[in-house]
Amino acid sequence: MSVTTESSQQAKPQRHKVTGDVHLLLRRGNEVLFGERQNTGFEDGAWHLPSGHLEAGESIIEALIREADEEIGVAIEAKDVHFSHIMHNSSSGGRMAFFFTVRSWQGEPTNREPDKCSGLEWFAADALPDHMIGYCRAAMEDIAEGKSFSIYDW
Repeated sequence: MSVTTESSQQAKPQRHKVTGDVHLLLRRGNEVLFGERQNTGFEDGAWHLPSGHLEAGESIIEALIREADEEIGVAIEAKDVHFSHIMHNSSSGGRMAFFFTVRSWQGEPTNREPDKCSGLEWFAADALPDHMIGYCRAAMEDIAEGKSFSIYDW
C-alpha cells in the first residue's frame, strides 16, 4: 500500500526556458560600433550593439560570428572573441544576454540589414549615444566598471 502525502501531490514548478542573445562590442581603440534601429517594432531610433539570438545547434561564439557577418559584414575568428559580460534580463520572461568584445576582424563594417538598421556609427565607450535600449546601456556601464555579471529589471 502506498501512502500519498500532500507535498508529493503538489505540482513541481515548470522549468524556465531562457532565450540566449549575443551582443558584439566591436572595438576600434576606445570606440564601439552601434547600429540605429528602424522598422523593428521595438525601440526604433535607439542605438544598439550588433546582436542576435542563439540558434539551435550553435555555440554562443558561433552565434556571435554569424551575427557579425549577417549584420555588419565582418569576419571574426573565434580566437579573437573575448567574454565581457553576461546579463540576466527580465525581457520576454527572462533572457541571458552575452556580451563579447572583439578588437580584430576582417572587412569593413557595413550595414547589411538596412531594413532594420538606418546606419552604423562609432561612439566612444565613455560617451555613449543618448538614445539606447536600457539594458544595453546598463551592460555597457557595467563592462566599463569591470563587472562581468548583472541582473536587469527583475
